[in-house]
Amino acid sequence: MYSQITSNKRKTIFLITVFLVFIIGLAFLFAQIYPDYSFILPLAVILAAISSFASYYWSDKIVLSISRAKEIEKSDNPQLYRLVENLAITSGLPLPKIYIIQDSAPNAFATGRDPEHAVICVTNGLIEKLEKAELEGVIGHELSHIKNYDIRLQTIVVTLVGILALMSDFFLRFTWFSSRRRKSNDENRGEGQIQIILLVVGIVFAVLAPIAGTLIQLAISRRREFLADADSALLTRYPPGLARALMKIAQDEEILEASNKATAHLFIVNPLRGRKVSKFFSTHPPLEERVKALNSMEV
Repeated sequence: MYSQITSNKRKTIFLITVFLVFIIGLAFLFAQIYPDYSFILPLAVILAAISSFASYYWSDKIVLSISRAKEIEKSDNPQLYRLVENLAITSGLPLPKIYIIQDSAPNAFATGRDPEHAVICVTNGLIEKLEKAELEGVIGHELSHIKNYDIRLQTIVVTLVGILALMSDFFLRFTWFSSRRRKSNDENRGEGQIQIILLVVGIVFAVLAPIAGTLIQLAISRRREFLADADSALLTRYPPGLARALMKIAQDEEILEASNKATAHLFIVNPLRGRKVSKFFSTHPPLEERVKALNSMEV
């Protein structure tokens, strides 16, 4: 169990490092080809940070509103409230706000920028269709997202993706529409050839970087799901509970009407049904891999 947690943290750090290498590499190429426009990088950072700022502080309210979730008090559902309260105490977290979505499809998500402003949201279907040990596994998973600051991490990753996209867009615009003309006489032919090579490399990098950035973002999301699974098993001391819950949620035939493409990545199991996509383009790891990892853990 501990090796699973360590491995997932290490892989997340590696992916973030690769992300930064892409940004630094694109910034370097841009500075070499367009030295007069080196201010583009800080501009891209500022623009991406501004857009992420609003998401960071208000995304939880937006998501809860979209999902039509309603906050509950202890008197509304004492059993659920005590379950969340006990696991929060065990994990050393303040009690998050608890919301319920009136939907018969079983699912759950957590949101909030930090443990002091956290929310756990579950559907009626989850409460009705899972046994206590399975429900504990799901709640433990969501508390682990809160404890690991996954919402904050995702905000940082989204900011990095935004920076890459803006830099790539600026680069391609300057490449195709810039009025600058490079000299091609014998005197600077060598320098011109170097510039052409850098330009070609820069164009390829600018086209591929946003795609690579999105793939890294999705890979980080999958790593954090694995990490939350492992942390939940550590918290509840019963990995089979979460494993059974994941299978029940995935196999349930009810469609979660409160979800959409903008919020699907938050849920413990992707609620969107339909065509299968490659795991490289998915926000969640394959269910079979999650269940296999949980069943292999020793407590």
